Amino acid sequence: MSADTTGGTNGTGAAEAEVVDLCRDLLRIDTSNYGDGSGPGERVAAEHVMELLHEVGLQPEYVEGFPKRGNVVVRVPGDERGTAERGALLLHGHLDVVPAQAADWKVDPFSGEIADGCLWGRGAVDMKDMDAMLLAVLRDMARTGARPPRDLVFAFLADEEAAGVQGAEWLVNHRPELFEGVTEAVSEVGGFSVDLDGQRTYLLQTAEKGLAWLRLVAHGRAGHGSQVGTDNAVTRLCAAVTRIGEYTWPLEYTATVRQFLEGVSEITGVPFTETDPSALLAKLGTTARWVGATLQNTSNPTALDAGYKHNVIPGSASALIDTRFLPGRQEQLMSTIRELAGERVDVEVVNQSVALETEFAAPLVDRMQAALLAEDPGAKVLPYCLSGGTDNKSFSHLGIRGYGFAPLRLPAGMDFAGMFHGIDERVPVDALKFGVRVLQRFVATC
Repeated sequence: MSADTTGGTNGTGAAEAEVVDLCRDLLRIDTSNYGDGSGPGERVAAEHVMELLHEVGLQPEYVEGFPKRGNVVVRVPGDERGTAERGALLLHGHLDVVPAQAADWKVDPFSGEIADGCLWGRGAVDMKDMDAMLLAVLRDMARTGARPPRDLVFAFLADEEAAGVQGAEWLVNHRPELFEGVTEAVSEVGGFSVDLDGQRTYLLQTAEKGLAWLRLVAHGRAGHGSQVGTDNAVTRLCAAVTRIGEYTWPLEYTATVRQFLEGVSEITGVPFTETDPSALLAKLGTTARWVGATLQNTSNPTALDAGYKHNVIPGSASALIDTRFLPGRQEQLMSTIRELAGERVDVEVVNQSVALETEFAAPLVDRMQAALLAEDPGAKVLPYCLSGGTDNKSFSHLGIRGYGFAPLRLPAGMDFAGMFHGIDERVPVDALKFGVRVLQRFVATC
């Protein structure tokens, strides 16, 4: 059992002992989310979570806003004074995963196999690892009767991989009372380590880019394919898609990104040059793919649809564009996209979500850092911005400040960024156990 620098002990050891089995069992439940309403849903996994919580005497609530889209929420009462001062804390994870093609993997993606010191499977890092760590900590609290310093709300959610419309977003809109009094939230894609010239550094997520999924619809004159085409919707669409796809967005540094890059510069000794940060990004290894996308807005064409017969000129053609914008840059992005699209090309918003940014200098962040450094003395902690998004976006509509803190101490050189939605997704067994120890320290002081 690790010594607790806050004056207590770091749990009973039971959480650390069971976290791998908890994660493996979740990985073996196929919760693939295809984004179109098909797929197995999260009900089986949510019912499994219900059983695990009932087993230790908790009374969670199962909520299903859509068929098979199971959510589980449970509140753990904390110290009344702490709750009055700081409000309740939400710790949440999603149960769904993106699909996996078994033929592409070295192992069955739903086998939960342990090999090479890692637990393999779809969701091993996104994010059934965090689900398992939360379950392990929660079950240990229930068994020991530990009382946290403030109310804690644990939520295991559906549909995050499709923007949470049938999960977190639905709960926020239809069951907001489940999150009564919650002021802050902790979830995925933060708290993992990277190696910076031999200095282990943990990246704590304090910001997320916003999302706008767009549909371009170009209009023209329908006609016979043999005619001279001067008003062709396909041509107009392709020109618009090319302009958008090839557009170079300017570099812009939000407060979070600037603080992160300045921190990397201090650790590595490589100067932070605003006009060309490539030398600094090179120090990040594979994590540079994530960080590089947070230096600017992005717009990527992802699908085309036009016509129905070889010799018929269609009257319209459409394309899908995935755009991500920095905090405070949504209007700028949309204005630029409309200008690039040009005349007679409509820009429709299919789905959108907010960008988030909160302070790194905050009491809750201090407690996250203390928990990390108690388990890994000598490490550094930096804020960073996530190029994707989490369910914190939905909870922000309730005034809840969200952070990414799923702590993992990773081996140097591991392509952690490539694990997300990639093949052969896996998490080191030791990292899971480390994460549990850190989270136990965190919830004991939060």
